[in-house]
Amino acid sequence: MLDLFGKKPATPAAGDGHAAGDILDVTDATFMKEVVEESKTRPVVIDFWAPWCGPCRQLGPSLEKHVGAQKGKVRLAKVDIDKNPMIAKQFRVQSIPAVFVIDQGKAFQGFMGALPDSQVKAFVEELASGIPGGEEGGEPSMDEILAIGAEALAAGDTASAAQVYAQALQIEPDNVKAVAGLARCYLAMGETERAEEIAGMAPEGSSDPDLLSVRAQLKIAANAAKGDAEDQPLRARLAADENDHEARLELAKAMAGRGDFQGASDELFSIIERERGWNDDAARKELLTVFEAAGFMSDVAKNGRRRLSSLLFA
Repeated sequence: MLDLFGKKPATPAAGDGHAAGDILDVTDATFMKEVVEESKTRPVVIDFWAPWCGPCRQLGPSLEKHVGAQKGKVRLAKVDIDKNPMIAKQFRVQSIPAVFVIDQGKAFQGFMGALPDSQVKAFVEELASGIPGGEEGGEPSMDEILAIGAEALAAGDTASAAQVYAQALQIEPDNVKAVAGLARCYLAMGETERAEEIAGMAPEGSSDPDLLSVRAQLKIAANAAKGDAEDQPLRARLAADENDHEARLELAKAMAGRGDFQGASDELFSIIERERGWNDDAARKELLTVFEAAGFMSDVAKNGRRRLSSLLFA
């Protein structure tokens, strides 16, 4: 069995008895600890399965039996792909059952489909004895890991996204996009102080758009936290006087603090349209922060920049 660099995985240490946790279910959140970290002491077989998969129900008991027979030399990690899609995406699982091996933190492809019990036995015994076998596996690239994290975050699965970004930072501690992604996860979970700590891990002077965006979001969150007015009183003030720019600015900040960048943008444009230079361009300055927080390539920012240009240079 060869890893991505053409090396054989390390021979596992022999176990004297059946170790606790030889066979366990793992999740997106526990994968790093229970599989990657554990693989530094013994090979870990990953069984990708699902309850609806008939061949999986055939293969699973066979793997459990033969891993258990090795008395701690090998661990079996079972991954339900329906409940833990992030791991399956990282390993590019196209069909199940699919079996991979992690050894010394490196991924190796085992086999696809349900093998006869005798072949499963031989496969596990080879792992336990350190005899090479199987095919070279494919670890996901950093870009793929970051894309998985972004997809999870966009879907609202902040816990899985945070796990993916944390994994990326273990591989590349200075990866700015991973720093920004993890900080964004903590922001989404309402842990602003922790988000600030994570954002502070980025190298000084970084101008990565994702990092600038999350820093702008932190600034907006801080501004929103300073105001104690709820939306309703602010809206009441605007109903009484639509030119109450102070109330509209505070409303925009509150909306941006909740992630409603489009709503905040509309309120700020309303101020600029009524009184362009009000309060030393306070609305325009806040609008630029909103664009940055939303992301430079977001519709909010792209459409907003065009709208702002038409106002300023009309």
